[in-house]
Amino acid sequence: MHQIGKLGEKFVAQYLENKGWTILQQRWRCPWGEIDLIAQIQVNSPQIAFIEVKTRQQFNCDRDGLLAITPQKQRKIWQTANAFLSDYPHLADLPCRFDVALVIYTQINQEYKFTLKEYLESAWSDCFE
Repeated sequence: MHQIGKLGEKFVAQYLENKGWTILQQRWRCPWGEIDLIAQIQVNSPQIAFIEVKTRQQFNCDRDGLLAITPQKQRKIWQTANAFLSDYPHLADLPCRFDVALVIYTQINQEYKFTLKEYLESAWSDCFE
């Protein structure tokens, strides 16, 4: 299952790159945790997206991974994002957001097919007191 998650993250990274985003990091780790993808978006002005990717089979019990993103998980990602920005201070002044990509996969023989079911921009607030 761990391999499926990596493939789902790779699928989302390619999707975002096709939209013109720059992937800064994949699976960035620190003592607080891991962020699946960190991307820079060039819209009106640059911003950073910290992206949690959830990859599930078509029929699942946690709303395609959405229920796995608990307030505790959000807090952990927020702390990890702060650590990333401390390591890359030249990015710290850019606006940041937390996105979620919900990916569905099906397996046909030994091949996997991935579909982006939903991409949630600014899925939660970055303010945890």
